[in-house]
Amino acid sequence: MITVRVAQQDDAGQIAPLIDIIFDEMELDELEDVPEPGLAKVITRAYQTDTYLSSKASTVVAEANGQVVGVVFGYPSENEDDINKVLINLSKKSADFKEPYIPDSETNSDEWYLDSIAVDPNWQGHGIGSKLLAAVPRMALNDGKSVIGLNVDFENPEAKKLYERKGFKTVGTQMIGDHLYDHMQKAAEKRSLLYV
Repeated sequence: MITVRVAQQDDAGQIAPLIDIIFDEMELDELEDVPEPGLAKVITRAYQTDTYLSSKASTVVAEANGQVVGVVFGYPSENEDDINKVLINLSKKSADFKEPYIPDSETNSDEWYLDSIAVDPNWQGHGIGSKLLAAVPRMALNDGKSVIGLNVDFENPEAKKLYERKGFKTVGTQMIGDHLYDHMQKAAEKRSLLYV
């Protein structure tokens, strides 16, 4: 059975490899020389902070057999600087980073930004991504936002089709790292699924 729930600090070590999948796909030059264990350590520490878990952002996980098999992470657009500061500060303190990692801005104003959604490759095809995506409107509404935004890589047309089926529409394009992304948005419906 798959449970969708709010993430806890103890989940951070299992969240990090899922987020790392996204960083790999983004092919960011700034992270090219950072060893995997060093990046994993910074990601793990980020998901242990109040900033990532409750005060400025929301992290929800999918759990199966006591293991985190999926994650969704997002925040109100006005909190983006605070979210980015966590990674900047953690990367400054890490000997694995030659220079601090400074993320590109990814949000549009006045939206709840779906920053990351990832499913363990061994658990793909079990509807976990859809369950996590179903939790997003509630996350947005809890943060007082009625519009959800996200970016999808031009090189990932299957993901774009999925988001279109879920009601997202392209509202612009954005460069993140060396990749071009469609910025998509949709209204957060009040009848969305709840999570515990």
